Amino acid sequence: MENPPPSPNGSEKSPPSKELLTSNTASTLCISSRSESVWTNTSRSKWEIYHKPIIVMSVGAAIFLFGTVITSLSCFKINNSEVYKMCGPAFLSMGLMLLVCGLVWIPIIRKKQKQRQKSQFLQSLKSFFFNR
Repeated sequence: MENPPPSPNGSEKSPPSKELLTSNTASTLCISSRSESVWTNTSRSKWEIYHKPIIVMSVGAAIFLFGTVITSLSCFKINNSEVYKMCGPAFLSMGLMLLVCGLVWIPIIRKKQKQRQKSQFLQSLKSFFFNR
């Protein structure tokens, strides 16, 4: 049996190949990935795909309406109208920001879905031609 070659600086020997860890990259990625739906062919429902932007838009709309109510209260003669004048626009802007983020998120998800379908198609073509 041969001795392993020395390391680049010559001070130590590199570990024998038997000690090196070998792993199947695809299975390692599949196990460690956060979204397993990328690796499985099961189709997801529309709710599973779009539930996060829908929730963000709903919360944004609720905060926006709350800000509208508080801002409109500052128009009436109420004891703490200064508080309403300060908090109302803050809730309006936060609600509008969340609403717009949710609205922008939906086309991004649709684009990702199309790209994922294309990449799965290209992967199947690659495996068809290279695994012969």
